[in-house]
Amino acid sequence: MLVAGCGGNSAKEQPASQSEGEKLKVGFVYIGPVDDGGWTTAHEQARQYLEKELPYVDASDYVENVPENPNDAERVITQLVEQGNKIIFTTSFGYMDPTIKVAQKYPDVKFLHCSGVKTAENVGTYFGRMYQARYLSGLVAGKATKTNIIGYVAAYPIPEVIRGINAFTLGVRKVNPEAKVKVVWINTWVDAAQAKDAAVALLDAGADVIAQHHDAPGPQQAAEAAGKFGVGYNSDMSKIAPKAVLTSPVWNWGPYYVETVKAIKEGTWDSTPKYGSFTYWGGLKEGVVGLAPFGPMVSEETKQLVEQEKQRIISGEWDVFTGPIKDQKGEIKVPDGQKLSDQELIEMMWFVEGVEGTIPQN
Repeated sequence: MLVAGCGGNSAKEQPASQSEGEKLKVGFVYIGPVDDGGWTTAHEQARQYLEKELPYVDASDYVENVPENPNDAERVITQLVEQGNKIIFTTSFGYMDPTIKVAQKYPDVKFLHCSGVKTAENVGTYFGRMYQARYLSGLVAGKATKTNIIGYVAAYPIPEVIRGINAFTLGVRKVNPEAKVKVVWINTWVDAAQAKDAAVALLDAGADVIAQHHDAPGPQQAAEAAGKFGVGYNSDMSKIAPKAVLTSPVWNWGPYYVETVKAIKEGTWDSTPKYGSFTYWGGLKEGVVGLAPFGPMVSEETKQLVEQEKQRIISGEWDVFTGPIKDQKGEIKVPDGQKLSDQELIEMMWFVEGVEGTIPQN
């Protein structure tokens, strides 16, 4: 199941030293296959972009389908270090503790963990303000629904996913205050069949738009098969379900990877958290997140509204979690004129008004 892509370097007990003229080796750890059409595809496209933009980089070492359990993750991360990689990107939330543990053993290697909240001198965290793109996609979904029931296939009850559900719901209810977002938890990032089954259940419960925080496009395929609409995630999913997908909040990691590797090479990189627990947290303004092209079923009126809201966010005039915002109980959670801090967003464990579902307690 664990297959290293292209590298072929023999394992060594210590990281290989980089001599003059030798390429800087950069490794990647992926939760799914590179052709999943979603999360891992977005990172894989960025890996290829990195190699193209920085000729002195060799980013050919990557490992697909790495489970988030400590044994597998630590083994694979260590393998990449021993293959001579001086920079390693670990691209799923569950790799957080294994990344920290391996980093302690190899202080001369730099580690970048996506969506994590733990840093060290040689470990940085990075993420994108996907909630901004989620909000914009909620506007589209709110305009599209006729039943006022929007289904949401959600991976794990962690702040990253909850923040996205909330932002999406705020967008939905800005244009359609009567609409509800019904959440189903599936506790997996990569099980395509389970995600598709969850979407079918939501469609059977009356949903006519399906959104998702899951790595594969199964929920969009279910929506298309039912003759309904969907909002994809991670990558443009319209190629897989062209009759269903209204748009998809998407990642563009390439420029971030390039700038980070350059900073490390030049000695200017700093792992200190600057945005709550994140070393880096770019958004629409930085181009790390955005929306895929709209499907032909999206009206010009909706497109114009999305663009207006997008520009409000980019300008800094307003952001998604600016009050007044109520929680599920109808109580004011964010007062009028105030907005949540980065750390409050990163730790979010509550649902906004309009979400149907509960957050399981550990």
